[in-house]
Order: sequence, then C-alpha cells, then structure tokens
Amino acid sequence: MIGISADFDPVHLGHARLIEKGREIADETGDEVVIYLNKDFSANHAPFFVPYEARKEMALKAGADRVVPVEGLHHRLTLAYTVPIRIAMMIEDGVVDYVDAANVSTDLIIRKAREFASRGIFSGIPRELPNRNVIRWFAVNEFLYGKYGRKMRFHIIPELTVDGSKISGREIRQRIIENNLQIPPDVARVLPDTTISILEREIERGTVPGRRNLEIIKERMNNLSQADLMEIAYLNADAVNSIVKNRRFYRENQIWAAFRKAGYGPVLTRLAMSSIEMNVRRSEVRDLIEHYTERGWIPPDQSVINVIRRAWFVSERVAEGISSKRANEMFQSGKHRVNPPSKVEAGLNLRRDEVKLVKDGMDAKIYVDRRGVLSCQIRNGAKIKSPMHLPAQMATYLRLIIDSHIIPFSAKVKRRRDGFRVLITINNQRKTGREP
Repeated sequence: MIGISADFDPVHLGHARLIEKGREIADETGDEVVIYLNKDFSANHAPFFVPYEARKEMALKAGADRVVPVEGLHHRLTLAYTVPIRIAMMIEDGVVDYVDAANVSTDLIIRKAREFASRGIFSGIPRELPNRNVIRWFAVNEFLYGKYGRKMRFHIIPELTVDGSKISGREIRQRIIENNLQIPPDVARVLPDTTISILEREIERGTVPGRRNLEIIKERMNNLSQADLMEIAYLNADAVNSIVKNRRFYRENQIWAAFRKAGYGPVLTRLAMSSIEMNVRRSEVRDLIEHYTERGWIPPDQSVINVIRRAWFVSERVAEGISSKRANEMFQSGKHRVNPPSKVEAGLNLRRDEVKLVKDGMDAKIYVDRRGVLSCQIRNGAKIKSPMHLPAQMATYLRLIIDSHIIPFSAKVKRRRDGFRVLITINNQRKTGREP
C-alpha cells in the first residue's frame, strides 16, 4: 500500500501531485493508493471547511483508490501524539510507501530526524526548523521500527508552487469566504476541475463552510466555575483565569482575545476551543494516551508518566534555584531517576462557620485564583473557597501538573488532628481493560 495522510480541505493541485506520485509508485508495485483522511477535526484542531464525504470524493476523483477516515484524535491530542498514532495505524494496515511534500532536501530531513530519534526526542522539535512536522514523521517512523521491525519508505516531493508561492489551503478557504462563497479565478487555477465541481455543489447545499458550535463554547466559558474549567483538557491556570476575567463572551473574537491574553498561540487556541466544544476532559486525554502507549505507539518521552516525572524533576531543580527553562532542558538531555509523589496534602484556611459545613471525605476541586494562589473549592450547599498551604516545591509541582493540560487530578477533604486538610491525587488512574 502507498499511504498519504491529509486534511485535503479542499483538494488542490499540490494534493493532486501527491496522489500522482503515489500512482507512479503503484504502477511499479501493483499496490493501491490509500488516503488517511482526517474526519472530524483538522490536524490543526479546527472544524473542516468542506465536509468529510465531499473531501473523500475529491481524493478519489484525484486518483486515490481508497480513503480511510482518521477520527477522534484532533480535538483530543496535539500533533506530537497524533503523528505516532497515524504512522502506527498505517504500518499495521500494511502501508509500505509514504508520500509527502517538503521544501527542504530529503537528506536534511533524514539527518535531523535521525538526530532527534537517537536522542529520544519526538515532541520537542524546534519550531524554527523548516518542515518540522515532516521531520517528526521521519523520526517517529524510526522509533516504530523498534516495535515492528519494519518502517515505511518515505517519498518526498517538492512542494508545488504557483508564481513562486506555495499553495495554501488556508488562503484558498479565506479567498472563497471573502468572495461571498464564490470560487474566484485565482483560486480556481490551483484547484483540479473535479474539486471545483464538488466544492460548488457543497456550497450550493450549504455545507460549506463548516463551523464550530460557538453557542456551546460560549455557554461553557460563560458559566463554568474556575474549578470546572480546570478539568477540561488544554486549559491551564492562566487560560482559566483569563476566561473568568473576560466574561461575558458574545463573539468569537472575544474568545480568541481571552486565549491570546493567556499566552496561547493560534494552534493551542484552536485545540482549546475544540476541547471546550466537545467537552474533552483531562482524564479522557490521559486514557487515550495511555491506551496507545500500551500498544507501543507513543514514544517514551511523551508518555503520561514522563510528563509527571518532568514536573517533579523541574520542581526539585527550581527549589535548588535553577530556572524552570533550564530544568526542562536538563530533563530532556538525559535519563533521570525520578520518583514523583502521586498524592499531595495541603492545609486549608477555613472560617469557623465553614468548618461546621465541611466533613471528612467530601470531594474538593483544585484551581488557581486570580492572584496565582493554589486554591480549593468545596461544595456542601454553600460554596467554600480556601487558599491551600503547601511547601514551595509541592506548590511548584502541583502548578506544573495543572498547567500540563492533560494530567487529571482529584481531591478530597481529610480530617486531621490539627484540622481539615485536602488530599490531592495526581493522575487518578482509569480502570484497566477499558477501551478509551
């Protein structure tokens, strides 16, 4: 099999060139050209401009033999996780040859990929590297060779350009929107005739462009408590506080502004919005990652336990006076013996009338207040909020867990001799034997 992994939103001449290359290989090998087509959300975590069935038809009309849907990933996981999953899926399906495009030499891609693979780095590939996602594909392909004893052969063709510029799906979509959902001549010239006819049909049907459910996103951002927002994947403490501070949300640009104020870039903002829309919980993401880790598809540096170990290692180094940036570099540079605690106990600051309402074993929720103080929320009729008292290293560790985006945590009130405290469990485990 010859595999191509894509959004194809919509299929343009650059995509058609990939399929043509696949057909060239297929003519020699007798294999079929199979498109692994993202279905529900794009690789950049956005809703699709063109619906899946229409994009599938475009791919088949452009020369593909078969289309395999890839779904359930891109509103739950970053590219660092979806790439290994897709490659493993393709290898297990029998894909031997993989076709992609890049604007740098294959030799450079291979050299950089092997460098990262040899160091066990698959998620920390520098942003400044050109075509870094292609480099990631090469590196993960090397990693999975250890599991399968085989890997895909990569065929990299130059990215197609028109008048010296790379064809951009994003610009194609934007130009159509700006032209009142008519395909302007400059866009038509970079689209296959079959894509144009399918796209015009979908526009007439009203299925283009696809949109988010902004009403659900606004409802959740406007009404969920800080503690409840903290349970949604890809919302860190700064994002949650920015959401609460900037309520109420009426328009999409207000949502984007709130995430921008929290330091989120466009890709992470789209992922966070998708996560809110689909109500993706941290525990759901954790379960998915652990499921694929158990299958041997996820590189060790991206495992859930490694994320937790990193948080503990960094908290130890910060306690020694080392910056968190330097501590992260130290952790990434080699293997370290790290034994992070799975439970953290914190003191509470309760008023006398609140003490009467609190009982041993009550559920509690953890959040970070607007001043950046780790805090606890308890409900027993009334809502009780209290800052938590923690040693400095434990406070750093817990804050890093909260800001991991994916590690779940839970808490319960505990009665001790000196009063009530809260016991926080980090990465409260899923039940084994259950598919995510």
